[in-house]
Amino acid sequence: MSRAIRHIFFHFLAIKNFLKISPLFYYLTHFSSIRELEERTLPLFNKICFMKFPSPVSIKWIASFINAELVGNDEAEAKGINELHNVQIGDIAFVDHPKYYATCLNSNASFIIINTRADVPAGKTLLIVPDPFEAYLKLVRHFRPFTPSDKMISDSAVIGQGTLVMPNVFIGNRVTIGNNVIIHPNVTIYDDCIIGDEVVIHSGTIIGSDAFYFNTKKNREVWYKKMDSCGRVMIENNVEIGAGCTIDRGVSADTRIGQGTKFDNMIHIGHDVVIGKNCLVAAQVGIAGCTIVGDGVTMWGQAGISKTLVIGDNAVVLAQSGVGENIGKNEVYFGTPAGPALKKQKELVWIKRIPEMWERLIALGK
Repeated sequence: MSRAIRHIFFHFLAIKNFLKISPLFYYLTHFSSIRELEERTLPLFNKICFMKFPSPVSIKWIASFINAELVGNDEAEAKGINELHNVQIGDIAFVDHPKYYATCLNSNASFIIINTRADVPAGKTLLIVPDPFEAYLKLVRHFRPFTPSDKMISDSAVIGQGTLVMPNVFIGNRVTIGNNVIIHPNVTIYDDCIIGDEVVIHSGTIIGSDAFYFNTKKNREVWYKKMDSCGRVMIENNVEIGAGCTIDRGVSADTRIGQGTKFDNMIHIGHDVVIGKNCLVAAQVGIAGCTIVGDGVTMWGQAGISKTLVIGDNAVVLAQSGVGENIGKNEVYFGTPAGPALKKQKELVWIKRIPEMWERLIALGK
């Protein structure tokens, strides 16, 4: 084999191997240490407000209400209900799958609704029931019941001075809206949402719809049972939301849009997402649940961001990118699966050359 043929052949193999393995192995966090990851994400987590009870509730009463066997500290009081990934000390969480037993038992949850007997960690209480998910739902529906609306703007809504609400706007129960807000026609704001000052919300946007979050069991007739959303949406001051956007409420925490952030049209924000200050998000971007976006981030059109990721401050996601990994601060990402933009652009150049290189390889082999 001549030197020219060997050169083309090995380049072809390299490109082939890259295309084969890159979706599996190109998932790096881009944080230099665990300490940096904590420093950059904990301030955002600390902004989240969880589903708390009006006042602490006796765990004995909770056990009686859900018909649970109580094991462990039976004199304690619960402060709220939460999902496993957001749970705090004093909260109730549930677990119904062996895969997550250890994680839940060793989490911050003080009270654990569970469907098996287990060693009780110090200071914790187990509530043993046949179906933890149904018990969890019973508690959520008791402490955060659905309240039907009978008018377009609820009497319990609080609307600030200088705020303009245009025709056919729905404002749900216990909504709080700040001063000098403009809400254009056909906007829907669900119960308990909070809108800051100087916010603009364009036509057709829906704020506070339920999370796309289901309990999955394939051994029952209905595989996917909805996990009721008891969180909220909080939109900080000086935010602008374009037309036709949808922002889901948190399952048990808050979905939050940071001060000064601007949305284009037709953007979807999933449950429990936290977006930082002064971000710019172009049309048709979708961000999946529980992702944390830092300050000053730019996302261009049709970018898709997967769930439970961290996007660092001042990062840029270029158009139509599919992000499946954390992005560090000040980085520019492109492509699907997304990676550092310069590297991805070089890859595209090589991919475009594959047909030419293949033809040359065949010709030289004759």
